[in-house]
This record gives sequence, C-alpha cells and structure tokens, in this order.
Amino acid sequence: MRGILVSMLLLITVILLYQSVAEGDGGMKQQIDGAGGSISDHIRGIDP
Repeated sequence: MRGILVSMLLLITVILLYQSVAEGDGGMKQQIDGAGGSISDHIRGIDP
C-alpha cells in the first residue's frame, strides 16, 4: 500500500513538472513554435 502511494505521488510530481516546464508561460513549446516561425520567415525571404 505504501509503495503504491509513493509511486502515485512520484507520478503526479513528474506530470506537474512536465506541465510547468514544457507547457507553462515561456515554456519549451512556445519557444519551439517561435523559433520555427522565425526560421520559416527566413526561408520565405530567401530569393531564388
């Protein structure tokens, strides 16, 4: 019983950390989207 409780608390902690790092304000997801947008604009600006 104690092992299950510890496992559940660890799982919840990992999920909360992921949400705050990846999806929070200024998280990795926003940074990747912004970088992708700027690279896309740069590629569109190249004149063949």
